[in-house]
Amino acid sequence: MIRKTCILFTTASLVFSAAAVAGEIYKWTDENGNVHYEDRPTGEDVERVAVVSSNTDNSAVRASIDARRARQAAREDANAKRDEEAARAEEVAKIAAEREQKCQESRQRMESYLQARRLYRESDNGEREYLDDTQVMEARSKAQEDIQAYCN
Repeated sequence: MIRKTCILFTTASLVFSAAAVAGEIYKWTDENGNVHYEDRPTGEDVERVAVVSSNTDNSAVRASIDARRARQAAREDANAKRDEEAARAEEVAKIAAEREQKCQESRQRMESYLQARRLYRESDNGEREYLDDTQVMEARSKAQEDIQAYCN
């Protein structure tokens, strides 16, 4: 008995769903020129619209989704690469600016070493310790090395 009821219910469902799919659509225009679409004919100037339906091709839908995902992934990769290159360029510019600053500082230090009568350095207690000729030559040599390293 249950089996017959299930079969009857399934058959009825299929019949009613087929009727819903095979429904007709009617098109009509009102006095204001607005176009209306309905499932029942209303009025005098009604035109039956042929509706053609087809089954969805699941493989085509899947291929479309996969292609869209691939394009999105490619865009994300391109954006990540662009951001990475921008960060790298910013880092290179920062390093170049630091080198330029150190170059200017080294040139100024060398200029002051060449123009000063006597060079000194401050001790830990804040007093001046004047450099002898050997130490002055070493300081100038170090400044020249810094110029070579940062300015070239």
